Amino acid sequence: MEKDRCFRFHIRITAKDLWGFSMYHSNKGYLGIFNVFFTLAALWLLVTKWGQFNIPYRLLLVVCALMFTVWQPFLLYLKARKQAKGTMVKEPMEMIFSKEGFVIEQGGQKQEVSWEQIGRVEYVKGMLIIYMSRIHAYLLPDRAVGEEKEKLRKLLRESVPKERRKRV
Repeated sequence: MEKDRCFRFHIRITAKDLWGFSMYHSNKGYLGIFNVFFTLAALWLLVTKWGQFNIPYRLLLVVCALMFTVWQPFLLYLKARKQAKGTMVKEPMEMIFSKEGFVIEQGGQKQEVSWEQIGRVEYVKGMLIIYMSRIHAYLLPDRAVGEEKEKLRKLLRESVPKERRKRV
């Protein structure tokens, strides 16, 4: 039966995956709203008051306008690239999902996780994020899941309570 079927995925997390995850967390909720308004306010002041401001004030507004649109994404990418070179990320991982939970195998180590142990599951921009706690999560990019994406999401909807799922 399909319910009893296991799903096995070979996962290699890239700097791009980590960057996307970091960008999501840096720009979600009220912080993301603030970033947008801050950037728009800086751009509006630059466009409408350019002639009234001296050069140092103009430069400050340019920096403010670029802070969340260029500088922050660039710094997050550098951090993600460095993190991707670390042993725990660089080493490929196998994840096996079943109706009981999932198993993670990486670097000769194995961890079994029941559905009750996870904090929450979210689907965001081409990746499934399985949070074990506020600071520990597993990333499962769509490219690793392939054609099994909808079947895995169905298993997650059946196994994880609604209050611990978002866009799954």
